Amino acid sequence: MEEKKRLSPSSYIFIGSMLFGLFFGAGNLIFPVHMGQEAGSSVFAAAAGFLTTAIGLPFLGIVAIGVSGSNGLFDLASRVHPAFGYAMTVLLYLTIGPFFALPRTATVSYEIGFTPFIPENRQALGLACFTVLFFVAALFFALRPNKILTWVGKILNPLFLAFLAVLIVVSFVKPMGDPASAQVQNAYASAPFFKGFTEGYNTMDALASLAFGIIVVQALRGLGVNSPKSIAVGTLKSGFVSVLLMGVIYGCLAYIGASSMGKLALSENGGIALAQIARYYFGSWGTVLLAVIVTLACLKTAVGLITACSKTFFELFPGFLGYNAYAVVFTVVSCLIANIGLTQIISYSIPVLMFLYPLAIALILLALLSPLIKGRRCVYLLTVAFTLVDAVADFLNAFPKEAASLPAVQGFLRLFKDFIPFFNIGMGWIFPMLAGLALGFLFSFARSHSKAA
Repeated sequence: MEEKKRLSPSSYIFIGSMLFGLFFGAGNLIFPVHMGQEAGSSVFAAAAGFLTTAIGLPFLGIVAIGVSGSNGLFDLASRVHPAFGYAMTVLLYLTIGPFFALPRTATVSYEIGFTPFIPENRQALGLACFTVLFFVAALFFALRPNKILTWVGKILNPLFLAFLAVLIVVSFVKPMGDPASAQVQNAYASAPFFKGFTEGYNTMDALASLAFGIIVVQALRGLGVNSPKSIAVGTLKSGFVSVLLMGVIYGCLAYIGASSMGKLALSENGGIALAQIARYYFGSWGTVLLAVIVTLACLKTAVGLITACSKTFFELFPGFLGYNAYAVVFTVVSCLIANIGLTQIISYSIPVLMFLYPLAIALILLALLSPLIKGRRCVYLLTVAFTLVDAVADFLNAFPKEAASLPAVQGFLRLFKDFIPFFNIGMGWIFPMLAGLALGFLFSFARSHSKAA
C-alpha cells in the first residue's frame, strides 16, 4: 500500500532552503551583477534570459529527477546507453566538482572578500593559506553528509541571506542611478534575451540540478516520503521554494548592477563590481560585509558539491575508494586547482560548459517526457546523438581564437554557422535536439507498428 505521509509546509521550506544553499554560490552573486552592468537599459530583457537558464532549467532539472523515477544522473543518462551514462556522469561531476566549480568557490571568496586586506606581494601566499582553511571547513561538513539538511538549510543559508539582505535593501533605498539611462554594452544591444540566456550557463546550475536532484529525493525519503508520486510532488514543492529565492535575488542583483553605472565605470567582472558597490555604501565595512556574504555563499555550495561528487563516485566505483576517501581526494584536488586563479578557471570552463549544457538540457527534456517515452531507447539515443553533434561544435567555437581559427576547425564550424539557426548566439542545439526527438518518436512508432503487423 502506498504511504500517505504528508510533510508540513515548513519541511518543504527547509528542503528548499537547503537546495537554494547548494545552488547559490559566489558565481551566482557575481554573474548577474556584471550582466546588469553590461545590459544597462536592456537589463530586464537580459534578466529574463538569464533567469531562464539560471533558475528555469535548474527547476526543471530537479523536477525531472523526481518525475522520471530515476536514481540520479547516471540512471537517467544510462537510458541513452550505459557507456554514455558513465561518460556524462563522470564529466558533469568533475566539471561541477574538483575541476571548475569547487575550486571557484574558494577562489571567488578570496579574490572578492580578502584580496583588499592582503599586500600585493603576498597574494599568492594569501590565496594558498585561505584555500587550505576554506576546504578544511568544507570537508568537515561534507564528511557528515547526513547532517547536510541541518548545516546548509537551517544554519549557513539563513546566515547568508541575512547578510545579503542588508546590501540589497540599502542598494534599493539609495540607488546609484537609473538603469533606464545606462549604456548597453556588447551583444546586449542586439539580442539581450539570448545573451542573458547563455550568460546563465556560467552559474552551472542546470548541470548541478542533475546532481542535486537526488539529494532532494534522499532528503524526502529521510523524512518518510517514499512513494514515487509523493517524491515527485515533494521535489516540485521544494524546487519551487529554491527557484523563488534565486529568482528574487538574481533580479535584485541585476538591477543593482545596472543602477551602479550611475556612479561606477564598467568593471572587468562581477566580483570587482560587488566590491565597489559594497565600498560605496558602507566604506571599509562594506569589504567586511562582502567577505562574510561571499564566504558563506561559497562554503555552503562547496559542502554540497563535495557531498554530491563523493556519493556519486562511490556509487559508480564502489570497489575503488570509500565515501570519505573520495571526499578527501576531491577536496585536495580542488584546493590545488583553486590556486591557479579565478580568471584561468573561468576561461578554461567556458568551452566545457558550452559542450555540457546542450546535453544536460536534452536529458532534462527527456526526463520530463519519460511518461510519454516509456523506455523507448531510440528516442533517448537519437535526441542525444543529434544534440551531441552541435555540442561538439559549440565546444570548438568557444575555444581560444588561436585554436578555433585552425582551418579544419573553421571548416567544421562554417557548416553550423551557415545552416544551423541560432548557432552564432550559442543556441544552435535547439533544432538538432528537437529534430532528434521527433525522429526518435517516429522511428519508435514505425517499429512498433511493423511488429504489430
